[in-house]
Formats: sequence, structure tokens, C-alpha cells
Amino acid sequence: MQNPRILCAEILQAILEDKVFFSDLKEQIKEENRAFANQLVLGALRYFVPLNKILARFLKKKIPHKHLLANYLLLLAIYELAEMKTPQYAVLNTTVKNIRTVSDSFLAGMANAVLRNVCKNLENIKSDMAQISKIPPEFKEILKGYEKEQIKKIADCLSAPAPVDLTVKENHKIRAEKLNAKILPNGTLRLESLKKISQAEGFVEGCWWVQDVAASLPALTAGNLCGKTVADLCAAPGGKTAQLALTADKVFAFDISSSRLEKLKENMARLHLSEKVVMINADAAEYCEKNPQQKFDVVLLDAPCSATGTMRRHPEVLHIKTTEDVKAQVSEQRKLLKAAANSLKKGGILIYSVCSIAKAEGEEQIERFLNENDNFKVVKITDDEISAFGKWTDELIYENGMVRTLPFYAQNIGGMDAFFICKLQKIN
Repeated sequence: MQNPRILCAEILQAILEDKVFFSDLKEQIKEENRAFANQLVLGALRYFVPLNKILARFLKKKIPHKHLLANYLLLLAIYELAEMKTPQYAVLNTTVKNIRTVSDSFLAGMANAVLRNVCKNLENIKSDMAQISKIPPEFKEILKGYEKEQIKKIADCLSAPAPVDLTVKENHKIRAEKLNAKILPNGTLRLESLKKISQAEGFVEGCWWVQDVAASLPALTAGNLCGKTVADLCAAPGGKTAQLALTADKVFAFDISSSRLEKLKENMARLHLSEKVVMINADAAEYCEKNPQQKFDVVLLDAPCSATGTMRRHPEVLHIKTTEDVKAQVSEQRKLLKAAANSLKKGGILIYSVCSIAKAEGEEQIERFLNENDNFKVVKITDDEISAFGKWTDELIYENGMVRTLPFYAQNIGGMDAFFICKLQKIN
């Protein structure tokens, strides 16, 4: 029989030490334990910095590395006591028993004393968890260029999980009523949660797909694509491809991963868009270099990036991504930008986007590109393109006409991923 708390501790250890995403480990969890594990592991990752500081106060000395699993069990127990509705006695008794199982009786006794003290000081602990910044010191290096107040707001919005966003093909109001969803200013439907996505109204019929509101903005800036040749250079899993295909006659969808392209194929079939999408399993940069005669009117480059902008949905990025990861992605992005530029017709539009909060992958990347390519100019993104259904509470478009979203934008309705979007035109 699966022990869910021990498994959660093992998963937490794997995420932090092996630098893997929670989604890559979920298959280990039995269906009946997934909701609990999801809440416990992701919650502990959101509060990992405060939890470590709080645990340190109650430990007379650090737990030896060979018993590190016991340390993770204690961190999870503190989170469960402070943020979940599990009875205190159940958390305490189960955690002590589990630590005895994975380590020894001495550490089990120590855990018993620690958790009893935690229970006595729970109100102060809850207050401290809210006050201590959730952003690790190392991650603050990635946030270079942001103001202190912005960083504080980013940290504050990490407390709660992200809502579920859907992009719909048409009939926004009807779909919103059927799914009991809000319509956001760009047309995204927002739900508080969606337990069984595949069983929700309209899924099988291909009426919508899951896509964060910020992720839907890049393709919206392309406008009506009727009669234009369109390329999506890093297409899988296909959310933006589907958006482009709604108005384009054909979309050439590139992806280097055959398995990811297979997923895109499945998604296009469900959405009844397969006939509009030409799928190409190739490195987009190499393909463009080998096929210089093939030119497009519009190229969307949603470039591979550090994915640090998805911290609301994937709080593990706070602990596994470093400035070295950002630097590696910046290099890859430069190569793809060059390929995208060469594959455009004169007068063509290049849309560049990344789900990264690092300015090195967004603002600074485009600044370098424009300095090196005087045959491109910025086309200012307009409110009409990203706000057809209402007005945003935050200004998403900068004075330079580029878009930068942050996790605390539209916080009154649940926030959004951090994205950078720029629209460029090839002028000669």
C-alpha cells in the first residue's frame, strides 16, 4: 500500500536534488493520492524558504544528510499543519511513524518534540510564513532589473495555486456560461479549478484548450492571418499553433521533439484543426538554414526559455532554475531569432515571446537583436489586439509597444504567468 506522505517527501527530495519538475514524477502517485500530493508538494515548494527558516528554529542541530528524507517529512508536516485542514494529531502521529520508518527511533523522538512545539506556536508560524519572502536568494539573481517592490509583489502572489485558463475557438459567452467561467479582457475563460479536464463540457468536441492567459497573448498580436503563410517555430504542445490556425489557411508547426510533436498532432485532431497545420519534426534553425527559399509572412517564435515565468503553476522553478540556465537559453534564443529573421519575407512580421521572467531572455534579448539587425523595427502592440473583451487592471503594454506580464498582474482575478512579447517587422 502506498504511503502518500513518504512518497511526497521522496518526490520533494527528487525535485530539489535532481532538478526535475513535479509533473515528471506524478505518475508515481496513485490516482487516489494525487489531489493530496499535489496540494502538499506544490504547497511546500511555494513556502520552501519560510519552512526551512521555521524548522531551523526548532532544531538544536541540523539533520545529517543521510537522513535528509526525515528533514523533508518535517518540512511537509509543518506546511500541512499551517496550511491544510488535517487534524494536528494525525499529522504528528503519522510523521513520527514515517520518520521512524525511513530513519531511526532517535530522529522519530526528535520529530515528535519538534512538531509538538510547532503545534504550540502555530499562530506565530502562520504569521511568519506569510511575512518571510518565498523567493530563494539565488533566484533573486534571475530577477535582476526589477524593483524591490516588484519582487515583493512577485513573492506575495506565490501563496495560492494558479486558476485554470481556457482558450476557446468561438462563442465565448456561451462557453463561459456552460463552464461557469469568467471572460478575461483577451477572451480567455478563467475557472477556479477544473478537476477532470477531459470530462468538462466541450473538451471532447474540441471547443477549447487549456492555456494560461499570458500564453495566449503572443498569437493574438498576429491578428487575422487569412491568406498569409505562417510558421510556429517551437510549436508543441500546440496552444499557440491552434490560435494561429483559427484564422490562417496553413500553419507550419516546427518542433525538434518527435514525442512533443505527436502530442501536438493529438491536440490538433481533437480541436479539428489538423487540415490547417503542417507538422515538421526538425530543429527550426537548421531547417530554415537548409531551406532559404521558404519564406513566411508571419513567424511566431515562442522560444525555448528558462520557464521561470510559470512559477505560479510550477513553484519548483524557484528552486531548480539558475542564472546558468538563463544564459544557456539566451544562446539558443539568439540562434532561433536569426533563423526566424532569415525565414521572413520583406515586410513580414516576427512575434517573439518567452515565458520567462528574466529580462535577459526578453527585453535584453530583443535590444541586442535590434542593435545587430537594422532591417527590423518594432511594431507597437495595441490594446485592441490583447483586450477585445474588456480592459486590464494593469498596463500590459510598455511605452515601447512591447508586452511584459508579471505574476501579480490582474491579481484581483488570480494573476497570470510572466511573459515577454515583442512584435517586429522586416523592413528591407
